[in-house]
Amino acid sequence: MPTLSYQGIGPRLVAQIIDSVVLVVLFLLVGFALSGSFTFEFQGEAAYPFLIAYGLIVILYYAILEGTMGATFGKKLVKIKVVKDDGSACGIGPAFVRTLLRFIDALPFLYIIGLVLIARSEKKQRLGDRLARTVVVKA
Repeated sequence: MPTLSYQGIGPRLVAQIIDSVVLVVLFLLVGFALSGSFTFEFQGEAAYPFLIAYGLIVILYYAILEGTMGATFGKKLVKIKVVKDDGSACGIGPAFVRTLLRFIDALPFLYIIGLVLIARSEKKQRLGDRLARTVVVKA
């Protein structure tokens, strides 16, 4: 088994900030595509298609990039990646599990649950990593 250099809060936080910027740009593009303007306003039921489209983009962004390349754009820039806990490639299934559990790790705000779990874990894993049997390591 290869020696893995587990990555903690610092590099993961920087990668998350970069990914958030990418997702904001995608948010604006989706809003523009659905409304024809960058000053879009959706209220009530008119907001549902937009929210669903954006939610799917967020899920697909993480699941596809981490599942196929092992890293999102933020992780690539920070030079970290997601792998299975044995060091093999992550794959779509585990990446999808990580992504869905990201919503729980983000609770109650600012990824508090995820931060606490990473800080207390020998392998620096958040809940999504533990259940998907993945780790974040130096690329």
